[in-house]
Amino acid sequence: MPALFARSSNTLYRLAIAGAVGTLTAAICAPMIYIRTAYGGDVGDQIEQPIAFDHRHHVRDDGIDCVYCHDTVETSEEAGLPSTERCMGCHGQVWPDSPELALLRANFATHQPVTWKRVTAVPAHVYFHHGVHVHAGVACEECHGQIEDMPRVARAYRLTMNFCVDCHRQRSGSRAIGRLTTCSTCHR
Repeated sequence: MPALFARSSNTLYRLAIAGAVGTLTAAICAPMIYIRTAYGGDVGDQIEQPIAFDHRHHVRDDGIDCVYCHDTVETSEEAGLPSTERCMGCHGQVWPDSPELALLRANFATHQPVTWKRVTAVPAHVYFHHGVHVHAGVACEECHGQIEDMPRVARAYRLTMNFCVDCHRQRSGSRAIGRLTTCSTCHR
């Protein structure tokens, strides 16, 4: 009895199966690779805030320390954002009638916080405590970049697991699994 299909049809089916497997693999891997790129992670994209806040002026020109505005950075998980009262402490006397600060004055009058847009965040399943890092001597710019040179804040680095683990390994002086590099250090 003659064969129902020609021998060449086996090659076509193998190519079709290989193509389907390749397409499925690319569909799974492409998003994982993309999100790790600077473009996919929004690195360098300046975030437009409700009030045009220029870190260059406040940090570099006026010499205001990060901790003055981000007052919970030494004791809390969150760095904290300045309250309207903190901002108006200065801007009640400096540029009190500036149109650029109209939203700040309106929020101050109604006791509402300014709704700043988040620039840097880690995933919800990651435990991160700013205070621990500040007290360990990690400078703000190691994760946030040169804020004092930014007219508008932009994400300086992709805070991926590799980024954090590499820093932890440098601080522990080894690639060995230690207290800074065990999974439960960050994943709780």
